Amino acid sequence: MTSAPHSASHAARDVTQAVILAGGQGSRLRPYTDDRPKPMVEIPGTGTPIIGHQLAWLAAEGVTDVVISCGHLAEVLQDWLKTADLPLAVSTVVETEPLGRGGGLKFAAAALPRPEEPWYATNGDIWTRFSLREMAAFHEERHATATLSLARPRIPWGVVETDKFGHVLDFIEAPPSPYLINAGVYVFSAEFTALLPDVGDHERTTFPRLAREQRLAGFPIPQGAYWRAIDTAKDLSEAAKELRAQSE
Repeated sequence: MTSAPHSASHAARDVTQAVILAGGQGSRLRPYTDDRPKPMVEIPGTGTPIIGHQLAWLAAEGVTDVVISCGHLAEVLQDWLKTADLPLAVSTVVETEPLGRGGGLKFAAAALPRPEEPWYATNGDIWTRFSLREMAAFHEERHATATLSLARPRIPWGVVETDKFGHVLDFIEAPPSPYLINAGVYVFSAEFTALLPDVGDHERTTFPRLAREQRLAGFPIPQGAYWRAIDTAKDLSEAAKELRAQSE
């Protein structure tokens, strides 16, 4: 993981509030999501749901207040929050009708305690560890309105390397993708909230507009930092395997 002490100190202040989007159906994770929302699915061997890992990470990065946007089986998550030993203040909002990702962000952001300050956001199915403070400094240095984290995931298949004549040179198991993807963790300036749609997807509306205006930045997650999106049962088992390897 890269260190950038000058960047971290450059930030005028820590970002101390965040939104977690936790309202999805999680249909690809069935049967785990038949009786709980996706962020409430436990990483095998940890005894802690995905959202518990996220809250611990956010608290370690200086966040003091989190708003969780709920939808599917919201009461299961809310009941867990009542009994969990939480490292920060957490409140919930519930979408009574689907608002889309952008609308969900805007709805939840309205409940942030300090609307005049910047805020983080993360999808509720992301399990990662990297310096959010470095990302916030990167965002501020570029005077961005929004900054998204970028990951280079491993391709889930083995690939075949050939020369220009068609001779097979090598077989490479699960190589890193040549492309960066949106890693589902964000820093937003206070003015970003007003640019979000009331209903719809900000990645089809707000983000393209900001990109055209050069107000959208992309922060590459440092090489070696852990990142995984939990979409399927295989992702759960892979996350558990990686966690065991880290502790050995």
